[in-house]
Amino acid sequence: MARKSKEGDLEVNVSDDDSQNLNYFSESDQLELENKILKETVAQMQREIERFHQPALMVCEVSELFDDGAIVKVQNGNQFFVSVSSEAKDVVSGDTVLCEQKNLTVLRKTNSVKNFDVGKFVIIDKPNISWESVGGLDDVIDEIKEVVELPLKKPELFKKIGIEPPKGVLLHGPPGTGKTLLAKAVASATNSTFIEIVGSELVQKFIGEGAKLIKEIFKMAREKAPSIIFIDEVDAIAAKRIEIGTSGEREVQRTFMQMLAEIDGFDSLSNVKIIGCTNRIDILDPAIIRPGRLDRLIEVGKPDEEGIKQIFKIHSSKMKVESKVLKNLDSLAEKMTDLSGAEIKSVCTEAGYFAIRDNKSSVRFNDFLKAIEKVKKEESGKDHLFMFN
Repeated sequence: MARKSKEGDLEVNVSDDDSQNLNYFSESDQLELENKILKETVAQMQREIERFHQPALMVCEVSELFDDGAIVKVQNGNQFFVSVSSEAKDVVSGDTVLCEQKNLTVLRKTNSVKNFDVGKFVIIDKPNISWESVGGLDDVIDEIKEVVELPLKKPELFKKIGIEPPKGVLLHGPPGTGKTLLAKAVASATNSTFIEIVGSELVQKFIGEGAKLIKEIFKMAREKAPSIIFIDEVDAIAAKRIEIGTSGEREVQRTFMQMLAEIDGFDSLSNVKIIGCTNRIDILDPAIIRPGRLDRLIEVGKPDEEGIKQIFKIHSSKMKVESKVLKNLDSLAEKMTDLSGAEIKSVCTEAGYFAIRDNKSSVRFNDFLKAIEKVKKEESGKDHLFMFN
């Protein structure tokens, strides 16, 4: 049986057999296409399986290159002389490379050169603290301005005279006396990037990691210059070295030696300054405070009576206090003798709490008296606790 199919103005006779043949050809093409796609999918899956069966590659660092091989350093600090594949002929000393696990043959160079996210170990800030917010430390402020601020702002003065300013300073004294505040204030005055490091954070778990972290921190300081590196609790890595110690103590010494090398690598008139901070200057290694390193020692002690008044006025400036407080400021300052700047701030905070508890709209003189008594009692309790621990 025949039927007619109209295409434009033409009429074509198509038989049932011809129609079936066209359908068969169409289905055959579709099956071939599907078969091709399935073959490609299977081949891709086989490549994936082969890749999963391949052993992982080790990340190493090239220490030195030779004509017939290279010395590479693995993560635990050990070094090996190994072969270099033809695909890795462009590597140079210091590159991070991928090595085969069994014989450590260098296979190729990798761009993964950083072992640390430095931001996890440091605090990077642009402080906005003026010298006016630092009270009771006028002599210390003048000295820091001469040693840190002046070389950063006017290095030509030192070149003209022909002297080299210190590369850094060491602030030492009891806790809470304003050492960190001073470092932030000088960073703000010089519009410098403030990089704060806690000494204990530099002590890493694996051999060589602490030294690498130090290297990257100082590199970052150069990139973000002008900058100030503030090392809090510097005694955690710069304590006096001993001849025999545990592997952990030896790792601390490696980190310390790297820090000394980085400090020595700075020009004294560079736009990077180092400020160390410690409560235990008596246990520091002499190497850190010798000339050419953190050789300017600045003691930040507890404030005198005039300093206590200045600090009190700074921390109570935004508080609503009764007139009797300012009239009897001498009496309050006398009672706050031997308190640090942080403790004086705590007195103002506690006095505000006493006023809030009594539902008062201003802080009274008696609130400050009770706050002083409370802070002194808490501090004496801490001293007693440390004495028996």
